[in-house]
Amino acid sequence: MSQPAAQLKDRFAAELTAARERSNALTVELLDERELTTQHSPLMSPLVWDLAHVGNYEEQWLLRAAAGQEALRPDIDHLYDAFENPRSERTELPLLSPTEARTYNDHVRRRVLDSLDTLRLDGTPLLAGGLVFHMVVQHEHQHDETMLATLQLREGAPVLTESAPAYRIAEPERPRELPAEVFVPAGPFTMGTSGDPAAYDNERPAHTVDLPAFWLDTVPVTNAAFQDFLADGGYADQRWWSSAGWQWRLRRGVDAPAFWTRDAGHWWRRRFGRMEPVPPDEPVQHVSWYEAEAYATWAGKRLPTEAEWEKAARHDPVTGSSRYHPWGSTPPDETRANLGQRHLAPRPAAPSVAGAAPCGALQLLGDVWEWTASDFTGYPGFTAYPYREYSEVFFGSEYKVLRGGSWATHPTAARATFRNWDYPVRRQIFAGFRCARDAELD
Repeated sequence: MSQPAAQLKDRFAAELTAARERSNALTVELLDERELTTQHSPLMSPLVWDLAHVGNYEEQWLLRAAAGQEALRPDIDHLYDAFENPRSERTELPLLSPTEARTYNDHVRRRVLDSLDTLRLDGTPLLAGGLVFHMVVQHEHQHDETMLATLQLREGAPVLTESAPAYRIAEPERPRELPAEVFVPAGPFTMGTSGDPAAYDNERPAHTVDLPAFWLDTVPVTNAAFQDFLADGGYADQRWWSSAGWQWRLRRGVDAPAFWTRDAGHWWRRRFGRMEPVPPDEPVQHVSWYEAEAYATWAGKRLPTEAEWEKAARHDPVTGSSRYHPWGSTPPDETRANLGQRHLAPRPAAPSVAGAAPCGALQLLGDVWEWTASDFTGYPGFTAYPYREYSEVFFGSEYKVLRGGSWATHPTAARATFRNWDYPVRRQIFAGFRCARDAELD
């Protein structure tokens, strides 16, 4: 076994361990059995389903598909099939109890770690570069973010604890003056990737996209800016809404971002069971695509296309290349991006310039997922791999693309090519947005 392969396996072992520690911390180490088996919202699974699902996914891909081992629990595969069982029906299933789920997960993990010594990370597309390990680690962290969304929807006393975030105590030096928008010149850039083993199939293949010039907000829309929309009667004015968005707003009675309430002339929000004033300088979150679209129209702008977002985040006009992260190839850290549940909320807008993209835009990774104007479709030459149900079955106009990750997104999925998608009505996710507009021809 070559030394690079040995180092890669050590890395995967550490990443698998870190993901499981996070999953357990958000479930069996946080809540009792009643809370874990309760469906806190029809939009979400009971947390115990997510916990066993990540173990079952790991068994299917790392033990069966990668290591060629016999199934440990083929009898539960159908219980944890996300396509066979809608979220609203999962409490009706004979799920593993929290104790059984943790025991099963531990058993799977021991077998996976034992198999690392004999696996070759080459020879098959599934193992080349550790693709299947990247996939499983990211899958678990994505469910961890889903668990956090469930915990936000949960009623009752707070269970997630946090000390005062460092940026609330002593913020790093922040830029004193920033332009409201940055300019992205016209021209081609390379979108997507072809050689990254951590990338999902929907990020492939790399291809050239030629775009007209445009302006993009330097930072995501803040709570204060969104309150201006509220104060101007934005939710009650049909002019700013698409037909579908207006009908959704009326049907649901939506008049503010999710979890916001107004009391004594001030806006408050519920965040993981705590009521607190809405911080004016944080990026707005828990808004649907429809709300983002309406705000952008009210502001005389629009949502950026997915291609515009990626060009702003990646394109280096000096070298003509596309970066892995907005700032380059250096892994994310606290100075560059708010990721990985370091805090339980976004940072204030423009906390520092360390994470700036070549165009000057800030906070393109972390803090809040950003809605784009684009439908979720495959790139030219797309090939589903290793299974259609990750991406291809969702292609179409029913889903809108989100980019950039949130404060709850783990750094393993924090790359400028990563694509998320959801229904335009979704508000429980940690999503916000920034606006764009066409460049003037003067």
